[in-house]
Amino acid sequence: MNPYWIVAGISACVQLLFFLRWLHRRTRDDEIGRAFVRDMALNHLPHVYHALRQIAGELHIDLEEPPPVQFLDLNGHERKR
Repeated sequence: MNPYWIVAGISACVQLLFFLRWLHRRTRDDEIGRAFVRDMALNHLPHVYHALRQIAGELHIDLEEPPPVQFLDLNGHERKR
């Protein structure tokens, strides 16, 4: 067996390993980012809107109703809350 083929095979395997590691981290970071945005919208925005309404009430400012939180699932999968 030609030693150049062994070197080329090992370097290709190492590159594939680094690519798979990068791909896993990238998808994991995206998943964490989506979970963070969803948590902020569902759990924290209602409290922010409530505090804003209280401040506006003290300053005698009329506010419109806050927009409902709706998510568009562009991947076609339904996610659990």
